[in-house]
Amino acid sequence: MTDASPLALYVHWPFCVSKCPYCDFNSHVRESVDQQVWRAAMLADLAHEAAALPGRRLGSIFFGGGTPSLMPPETVAAVIEAAERHWGFEPGVEITLEANPSSVEAARFADLASAGVNRVSLGLQALDDDALRFLGRAHGVDEGLGALETAQAAFSRVSFDLIYARPGQTLAGWTAELERALAYGTEHLSLYQLTIEPGTRFATLFEKGELEAYDPDAAADLFEATRAITAAAGLPAYEISNHARPGAESRHNLTYWRYGDYAGVGPGAHGRRGGMATLRRKKPENWITAIERNGHGIEREDALAPQEQAVEALLMGLRLGEGVDLAGIGALGALPLDEKALGQLVDQQLVARTGDRLIVTERGMPLLEAILREIVA
Repeated sequence: MTDASPLALYVHWPFCVSKCPYCDFNSHVRESVDQQVWRAAMLADLAHEAAALPGRRLGSIFFGGGTPSLMPPETVAAVIEAAERHWGFEPGVEITLEANPSSVEAARFADLASAGVNRVSLGLQALDDDALRFLGRAHGVDEGLGALETAQAAFSRVSFDLIYARPGQTLAGWTAELERALAYGTEHLSLYQLTIEPGTRFATLFEKGELEAYDPDAAADLFEATRAITAAAGLPAYEISNHARPGAESRHNLTYWRYGDYAGVGPGAHGRRGGMATLRRKKPENWITAIERNGHGIEREDALAPQEQAVEALLMGLRLGEGVDLAGIGALGALPLDEKALGQLVDQQLVARTGDRLIVTERGMPLLEAILREIVA
């Protein structure tokens, strides 16, 4: 939270081969992308953000999307080189790139590693071919696992995503799928319950009665089993949806959850710097036009009031197993806690409070969203 702390950089690549029906991220399908124009724009946006955040060093870079594994490796290298030139790197800087687990994109992994990427996050999403088709994924299980093997050979750190609580999925089926996933020996897993997000194709199907939401009680059973199985395998949950071997947590994402500063460049990217919230233009063409006109892609810069910062820090930090330091958050601004509601949650063993440390318990974590609504006055 101080200017001496390492900075994180988020780089958004907005393009995908196709749009997944569950996805509400800022992703777009385009027939062609002028790579030279995009590389120059990314570097210009990055330079503007670096000028606004001088004197810092980068602890992490995260290429997200969209599908950043579609980026030419030379573009990835150019962004990494520019970031190091502008800010400098902390020892052991973490440089993550999200990737689709297709054989075509896996063929680029060695070049991406040579460009400086040292951690990859693979969107496997399921280890079941029928489920992958339902989720709109272009790869099958065998192709995805082949890409995982290629990634493990190319990068020192590998994570992959799975989506559970899919229609028709049973506890036994998810348990078997998760145990199979753990057998591949990765150090980090991101495990998300399927949600029906507004504006997605799944939302349209749900509104038409052609897609059923997963039963909340059954989803809670899957959540509980997920945490127990991963913990027994040595990858306990350190955040509500993220599991890692001790020391293998995503350092970039920890910056978000611990409310550190991060620069965001690329279409639709958010950032937080020195109490300022930044937002880039969302539509790729509008972002490019803004850079040509202004030298950056910023749509909004909003100064956050101290209390807003404190609430954001609380809401982000309680996602973590380590919880939050209320005194540290209080240094940002007055925190509007509902002490009566908080006391009731402590009595119900849904949260625990020891001095200034507040955590959501294992029992409370499935109810996190409701707990957050209760405790912020």
